[in-house]
Amino acid sequence: MAGVLDSVNQRTQLVGQNRLELLLFRLAGPQLYGINVFKVKEVLQCPKMTLMPKSSPVVRGVANIRGGTIPLLDMNLATGHDLLDDVENCFVIITEYNNKVQGFMVRMVDRIVNMNWEEIHPPPKGTGRDHYLTAVTKVDDKLVEIIDVEKILSEVSPMTEEISEGVISEDVTQRAVSQHVLIVDDSAVARKQVQRCLETIGLTVTAKSDGREALDFLKSLADEDKDVRNELLLMISDIEMPEMDGYTLTTEVRSDPRMKDLYIILHTSLSGVFNRAMVEKVGANDFIAKFNPDLLASTVISRLEEAAAAVQEG
Repeated sequence: MAGVLDSVNQRTQLVGQNRLELLLFRLAGPQLYGINVFKVKEVLQCPKMTLMPKSSPVVRGVANIRGGTIPLLDMNLATGHDLLDDVENCFVIITEYNNKVQGFMVRMVDRIVNMNWEEIHPPPKGTGRDHYLTAVTKVDDKLVEIIDVEKILSEVSPMTEEISEGVISEDVTQRAVSQHVLIVDDSAVARKQVQRCLETIGLTVTAKSDGREALDFLKSLADEDKDVRNELLLMISDIEMPEMDGYTLTTEVRSDPRMKDLYIILHTSLSGVFNRAMVEKVGANDFIAKFNPDLLASTVISRLEEAAAAVQEG
């Protein structure tokens, strides 16, 4: 256990090679769950908490950790099960999503495993609509369920999805009508957020749930002798996805002459300067953090205006 706790912040990250590291943990039962180590800042024994009146039942309290006050969420309750008991003997996984830090209480932390995204698969189709899984995999022949943390956070602390007044002009809406955007994200919550934002601008949206699906879609356009850059204003892709991550998807697009000029925005809850370096390495056009509707809308509108100006010059 000590090895796992000590090593979380020291792991060499493997994104860009279609690889990831999963921190495995358990909740109330024997089922193994996973979370990408890249999201994890620290793992520690559950600290003393202060109760927060009027907060969501999922928030068991707040704790002072490294000089900051961090909400601690009960991962078992958040995924539709009972409260974790014996809190003093629980562990807390401190994570950063969408530029916010929070802790997830779990029963125990198992270990870190190094995997290829091709070994990570979408949840089985019979899972239903209200599940909290973004993907599944197997480790030592045991099923590992990867939790859709963005879904949990959207339920516990919903973010505004409204675009501020004045961001979208009538001129922009008129230009958007004829434009088509591809969005790629394994989280159903994130896909819906992005899709609503883009449709508010007036764009037509095609949504895919992983990089492999997106690449197949792009290849199908190219196989029909369609000019991918003319067919699509841009592609907005998450980075962490089963089957094929966003970095690998971007690399594949750039290596195919039929689609290499597609405008690509990587849109992710992963934080840090590291990602900007990776964006440049794989050849994406831009990188924006989830989920800021005004920032997303403004970035897409800039691309829309750029494309309109190019047509006029042509």
